Order: sequence, then structure tokens, then C-alpha cells
Amino acid sequence: MIIVHGVLLVFKDQRSRALVLMQEMTTASRLEAGCVSYEFYASLTNPCQFLLFQEWDSVDALQDHFQTSHMEIFLEQLPDILDGEIVTRRYEVRQQQGRSPSSDEVNTEAERSPSAAEGSVPKIIH
Repeated sequence: MIIVHGVLLVFKDQRSRALVLMQEMTTASRLEAGCVSYEFYASLTNPCQFLLFQEWDSVDALQDHFQTSHMEIFLEQLPDILDGEIVTRRYEVRQQQGRSPSSDEVNTEAERSPSAAEGSVPKIIH
């Protein structure tokens, strides 16, 4: 699984427009093959700051996402609303080799993900 985390700041006078763009991007992205989750979150301390959180089945699914028409439209309009640069990080989550998960790890993860019930234990690699 691939997790993408991003932080972006929008101009105060462009916040409403940014919300519409983010909603459109979220709706379209969630329909893509390989999209596990896709969401923007507003900061509680700065109404113009947003967190982008995405989960993808694979690197290929994420790469396909970059080639979509809704991504192209989003990227075309982004410079007009951004107050600075987007900072992103990408993480790969995979099963650790040669280690059996404890029952606590399996139960905790199984509550969040159906694939975890199969015994996979995520490992974050940055």
C-alpha cells in the first residue's frame, strides 16, 4: 500500500474555490481503480491550510492517478489558489519479512483493513 500525505496553504480569498476543487478531486479520485482512500482535511488553527491524505493499492495505481483528466484539471487550477508550495511525503506500507504478527497487531489492524485479517503487518518505509 502507498500512502501520500501532503500539506497545502491556499490564499484566503481563494478558500471557497479551493474547497470546490478539492471536493471534485476527492470525488473523482475515489472512483479510480486502486484508490483505498482520498481526503482533504482543514486545519483547526489555520482555515487556509489543508492536509491531503491518500491511500493506494500500489505504486502503479498512484502513477495511473497522475495521468487522469481530473488530476490535469486540478493541477492547471492549483497555481491560482496556492499560497506557497505543496509539501508531500509518500510512504510504502508492506509486510515485514520473517516476522509473525502478534495477536494485538492483527486485531488492531483488522479493525481498519480487511487485508489485515489475512495476517499482514504493515511497515512504514520512508
